[in-house]
Amino acid sequence: MERSAGPVSYIGLAVNAGSRDDPSQHPGLAHFLEHTIFKGTRRRRAWHISNRMERIGGELNAYTAKEMTMVYTTAPSGYTERTLELLADLVLNASFPTVETERERDIVIEEIHSYQDSPSDAVFDEFDELIYAGSGLAHNILGSVESVRQLDGRNARAFLDRFYVPSNMALYCVVSDPERALRLIDKYFGGMQFTFAGHDRHTPVIVDHFELDRDRDNSQANTIIGCRVPGRYDPGRYALMLFNNILGGPALNSILCQQIRERRGLAYTIESNLSLMSDCGTFCVYFGSEHSTVAKCQRLILENIARLADRRLSDRAFAQARDQYCGQLSVLSDNRENCAMSMGRSLLLYGDVRSLNHTAEQIREVTPEQLRAAAETVASQNLSRLSLL
Repeated sequence: MERSAGPVSYIGLAVNAGSRDDPSQHPGLAHFLEHTIFKGTRRRRAWHISNRMERIGGELNAYTAKEMTMVYTTAPSGYTERTLELLADLVLNASFPTVETERERDIVIEEIHSYQDSPSDAVFDEFDELIYAGSGLAHNILGSVESVRQLDGRNARAFLDRFYVPSNMALYCVVSDPERALRLIDKYFGGMQFTFAGHDRHTPVIVDHFELDRDRDNSQANTIIGCRVPGRYDPGRYALMLFNNILGGPALNSILCQQIRERRGLAYTIESNLSLMSDCGTFCVYFGSEHSTVAKCQRLILENIARLADRRLSDRAFAQARDQYCGQLSVLSDNRENCAMSMGRSLLLYGDVRSLNHTAEQIREVTPEQLRAAAETVASQNLSRLSLL
């Protein structure tokens, strides 16, 4: 709960359930629920639900990740009760009317097709299928066309009843009157059932190294190389985050952008990514290039990772890289909606509110030797590769 001095309030629910929690026979169910929860309650039709926020200039939206679903709102200040009542109605009274659910199923299938038509998106999903093979983290968040066709309102209702309970959710509010918001939360959510059956998550086994080319008749090669790393609760995660940002973060002065794109022109785009789950994670580098330059890009990526693992950065270079990352986090924290959702996710995952400024503080505690050790964590592995050609 945070007091907002601005003209906009941010209220949402972070749910500790995502595509990893899909039943094995129903991949894509968490995402399907995210779509269909807005399609009707015992009190409202779909149009009334969307209009409830839009008619005051606000927004109701949601997204699904591997281990989390967010249902969130933005609205002009002064509509806290309107927002909380609507969110409670969705969670408690979603009715999943057949006509609306079937229509939304077709929309999800079209979304799947659009991702399949985008190799730069598809390569991430296919890499996850390989690196997390045999686990709930392997399948696409959207599911497959075949699995989504089998989903209906009963499946969605069962998933909602199991996971959308107070002990498995965090509700965040950035509003002008937090004390009143607390009373309203008790009014609309206080009667919910707290019993939670728990997650059925198992840490994926480490798979054998792979290097695969899949012919998709693409003019551009879309490649990922990567490996498994520890999860979000590992004490070395902040050093890994800094390492990721230095190597291939969003800035044009990242090592890989400079070495591979700017100086040599070998890739159209290149970036590194760190994806941390509750019990495991992945580090990977994605690049789009000509087919003929895939091997050279891969060699240069591995060389630069090895260089960071073998040589401690100078104090000056390290301080500059650390300050740049903390500056990026400060800019992100200026986005009040992003900051509100970040605090909601933090409350759900860590049990307390940790802002982006908290992350910056932890990054400032990282030492050059810890950074080198994080690079060594990656460099010591035989990174796997998948290319869609």
